[in-house]
Amino acid sequence: MSANVRSTEDAVLSIDIATTPEKVWDEITKTGRIQKAFYNTVLESDLQPGAKLRYYSPDKKRVFVVGEVLEVDAPKRLKHTYLMTMTPEGPTVVTWDITKIDSGCRVTITHTGWTEEMKTRKNTAVGWTEILSLLKAEIETGQIPLKTRVIYAIQGAMMFMLPKSTKVEEVERKGW
Repeated sequence: MSANVRSTEDAVLSIDIATTPEKVWDEITKTGRIQKAFYNTVLESDLQPGAKLRYYSPDKKRVFVVGEVLEVDAPKRLKHTYLMTMTPEGPTVVTWDITKIDSGCRVTITHTGWTEEMKTRKNTAVGWTEILSLLKAEIETGQIPLKTRVIYAIQGAMMFMLPKSTKVEEVERKGW
């Protein structure tokens, strides 16, 4: 995997996965079911340009990411705005590009739209690197690492400690 952070602070990360673009597409766009690679969240969206996009906790009592779908070109590209409800800076823009290669496919995430004032931009590459690694593990082996599963279990038990801004009713109140 390579991380290439541009001087503009955009995060551009890629990983090669031994599978078809269609299988990656199905995993990153599956709705209503847990996406283990994306921090054990549940995506809800019509996945049409202009549609809302939300990543919920498995019990759907918390919302972690909100956005709007900007572009859909299955199974090659998904582009959407991105706002984390715990640290609402932005929104920024995330683009998933999936390219067929000889060994399977290359998944590239480009995260843009950062301003100098945004504190979370510094940790973006770390988070996306982890997500891409988990996506690769899940698709190629059918499972994410035990360590990650344990962390998810602990996080699930600690949901009550999360900021009020992540509660569904708070997200609705803000119109996100």
